[in-house]
Amino acid sequence: MSAEQARDAFREAHGRDPEGVFSAPGRVNLVGEHTDHNEGHVLPFAIDRRTWVAAGRRDDELVTVRSDDPGTEPVSLVVGTLRSATGWAAYPLGTLWALQQEGVPDDEGWDLVVHGEVPLGAGLSSSAALESAVALAVDELTGADLGRPALARAGRRAENDVVGAPVGIMDQAASLLCREGSALLLDCRSMATEDVALGFEEAGLVVLVVDSRVRHDLADGGYADRRASCVAAAEALGVPALRDATPDAVEALADDTLRRRARHVVTEEARVHEVVRLVGSGRPVAVGPVLAASHASLRDDFAVSVPEVDVLVDAAVGAGAVGARIVGGGFGGSVLALVPAEAVDAVGRACRAAALGPEPTVREVAPAAGARRDL
Repeated sequence: MSAEQARDAFREAHGRDPEGVFSAPGRVNLVGEHTDHNEGHVLPFAIDRRTWVAAGRRDDELVTVRSDDPGTEPVSLVVGTLRSATGWAAYPLGTLWALQQEGVPDDEGWDLVVHGEVPLGAGLSSSAALESAVALAVDELTGADLGRPALARAGRRAENDVVGAPVGIMDQAASLLCREGSALLLDCRSMATEDVALGFEEAGLVVLVVDSRVRHDLADGGYADRRASCVAAAEALGVPALRDATPDAVEALADDTLRRRARHVVTEEARVHEVVRLVGSGRPVAVGPVLAASHASLRDDFAVSVPEVDVLVDAAVGAGAVGARIVGGGFGGSVLALVPAEAVDAVGRACRAAALGPEPTVREVAPAAGARRDL
């Protein structure tokens, strides 16, 4: 129904049909947190929550964007000023600007209408879903045929250069490249990808995403500070990126903060490959302890967790989850829990009972397909 909702909203706003309706999913990263901006590997999968964009070209140079999300105001900018977009509109308009830098026509206007079902600020990458849906819409409707890796780069450039969030490319790549039923092993340096069948359903396991409802903003200082520490650590070690560092070299770093930040990246890179090995050998339940180690590293070495999230991780494991960890950029957001099907209700109850803040939202998610044209 949501594709039809986006189409109908476009009709109501503009008095005509859109040229097409496109959607892209949010994502959850099974393991590989903060390895993407260190040119390492990540293992995300797209989720069955999507953002739809109804799009149509105009006969002038005005670009309009509106959303049915409460609190968002319609925005209109002239084509040549898209990089000045601020607030929520910086994501779709920044993506259009980035695509224009890749050769998409920059002399025609657009009307974009957004309908989203990916929770905002929950660590599920609602921003990448929006960017990816816009990128696919513009690419297909203009016939640019840039290729999905290029569309992912455009979404990342929008976040880096327009929004001001120094994120890696994982979120956009997952939203555009994932296949139903699989995670995506992504080499963030080469952009090489491999579909990885997880086997969770066959093993009687369910992925729960527990939204702490503690909101975060990747354009604030915490994320940028962690990324700067990674760059500084790589420079101190004399390597192009922390992906290239060895554990022994990291432990020899004199600066305690840089050592802990680098230790997380190096050990998390190893955890990605361990999870791929475990699911490939038919042992998905053994992924649980790897998730636990990832959370401990993100909490203690990378210092991006918060008490409201830590209690949810502990509650989930105490109620039967085989493993759980914070997902997303950190400083709030959601917990991923890998849970036996028979323990799903108990884990949900335990997390709601343990919450330090607002009652968390518990969602069951499954690996879904990437961006697509719906209408």
